[in-house]
Amino acid sequence: MKREMLDLCASAVATAKKSGAQDCKATFSRSRIVQVRYRDRRPEVIREASTQRLDVDIYVDRRYSSQSTSDLRPKPLDDFIANAVMGTKLLAEDPFRTLPDRKYYQGRATVDLKLADAEHSRLSPERRHEIVRTVEAACLQEGGPKAISVTANMQDRATETAVMTSNGLEGFTERTTYSIYATISLQDEGDRRPAGGEYVAACALAGLGSPEEVGREAARRGLALLGGKKIKTETLPIIVENRGVSRVGGGLLEALFASAIQQKQSFLAEKKGQKIASQLLALIDDPLLVGGLESRLFDDDGFATRKRTIVDAGVLKDYYVDWYYGRKLGWEPTGGTATNLIVPPGRRSPEQIMKDLGRGILITDFIGGNSNPTTGDFSIGIIGQLFENGARVHPVVEMNIAGNHLSFWDRLIEVGNDPWMYDSSRTPSLVFKDVVVSGA
Repeated sequence: MKREMLDLCASAVATAKKSGAQDCKATFSRSRIVQVRYRDRRPEVIREASTQRLDVDIYVDRRYSSQSTSDLRPKPLDDFIANAVMGTKLLAEDPFRTLPDRKYYQGRATVDLKLADAEHSRLSPERRHEIVRTVEAACLQEGGPKAISVTANMQDRATETAVMTSNGLEGFTERTTYSIYATISLQDEGDRRPAGGEYVAACALAGLGSPEEVGREAARRGLALLGGKKIKTETLPIIVENRGVSRVGGGLLEALFASAIQQKQSFLAEKKGQKIASQLLALIDDPLLVGGLESRLFDDDGFATRKRTIVDAGVLKDYYVDWYYGRKLGWEPTGGTATNLIVPPGRRSPEQIMKDLGRGILITDFIGGNSNPTTGDFSIGIIGQLFENGARVHPVVEMNIAGNHLSFWDRLIEVGNDPWMYDSSRTPSLVFKDVVVSGA
């Protein structure tokens, strides 16, 4: 199959060149996705879909377009590519749109990233249903009489992707991903219906852990919110739980891309080499992490990937600079794709840290919110647990934190020892001092 897919890409590139394109990139992908979802102990969704698509990037007369088709019959495909070339000639010129210099394709790692799980081909429909039923049953049992309803879901996907360019790039990727989630709605005082959930994802089925534990944890997280209430606005230390760090950290990441910088939409545009956070913050991008959800040997431009330090001891070391926006900025490209983001863990667990913080809030979830990449200002709703001297006092709901990313990340005072392993962001819990939590 790999050779057939690469041959199709080669044929598409040749057809584009024959039709008048100076350069072409062809990407062919096949994907199969299966989803099983249960609610109230009955199947609610059973879905299977297979897709295939050919994308062609056309470069002709300093003009560019990207078009796709799923019709791979020889004559219609040739006509589609010829028309794509013809249509591209009608577009406005963009001198920055070219294929990358082929030197950036060189040096690709040879490590086996173990992205394709051999068990996937043996995963039966019966096994999928068994997993989902197990998750739902465990969630209902843990939730007990307070449980109103439970939704349990499993999804798995197998994808093959081949890519080829007219200037020498050739690549093939095979990947599987699995995810399980459960959500529970619970009866609280009055008409309150707090909800808890748990989500795990991995490239290998075995990497998901125990289905029973997914269900039980979803229920435990819901039960922990019973009796939730606001507190008065207060300046407190907060702990952002490991799985939630990417929600607040996304506003920082967004400003690191060359596209945002070139478009004057990044508060980090002139901060390279400067301190942007507490010295405790390190951020590593590792595309070569074995079994990582975003691992890859080459990025969207075809650049050979490498492990990079983005932030070191609070100092901004690197941006995400792709070929196109690098040309616009006059910068050397570094790779424009964020992969597996790692914050190196500390030494203590959140529970140990809580004992030394006095009064504070453990943030277990976020609701809504926004972040302005131009200014760095952000505001986001929070859910969590008020604690005092290590003991949880009661859940807090309908509260908010707001500020500016530069001052917020400078308040980081400790990094937990509990990296979240079921996401591409492998971050531990983070502790911040003197955060204004807005409430009643």
